[in-house]
Amino acid sequence: MPKSNIVLIGMPASGKSTLGVQLAKWLSMGFMDTDLLVQARAGISMQAYQNAHGLDAYQTLECDTVKSVVCENCVIATGGSAVYCEGAMQHLRSMARIIFLDVPLDEIKRRIGDTSQRGVVIKPGMTLDDLFEERRPLYLQHADEVIDCFGKTPDELLAEIRCLS
Repeated sequence: MPKSNIVLIGMPASGKSTLGVQLAKWLSMGFMDTDLLVQARAGISMQAYQNAHGLDAYQTLECDTVKSVVCENCVIATGGSAVYCEGAMQHLRSMARIIFLDVPLDEIKRRIGDTSQRGVVIKPGMTLDDLFEERRPLYLQHADEVIDCFGKTPDELLAEIRCLS
């Protein structure tokens, strides 16, 4: 399958879904949000699923869902935890360019607020700082391109991503 897609990865609240919709409009592409696909499969919100079935079950569901994605000419916003599934990331890489939206931790904290209300995939006792330190190397490992989001407006980020396309 040709790499006609763009995948956005990054921390929760990094703007993957928000920028993804706008980017798809700018580039006349389709848009897919894997978090929404996971919720549709689960039949309940991500947080409710995690509360009912546990973190491991959620990550298995997310991994299987992402590996099932098939599309062409789409912008795909992934859940922040998709990078934990090597098979999912290999699948996405086979059909897309992967762009990491690198947002500073302080900004992530400001945007997220209470992690328990947002459906963030986080181990019990782990802080957002811990999560950032654990995931950032994975995002860098899987990214074809890294967009430094520090101090940039959504329009500036869209223009930067568009130049990569």
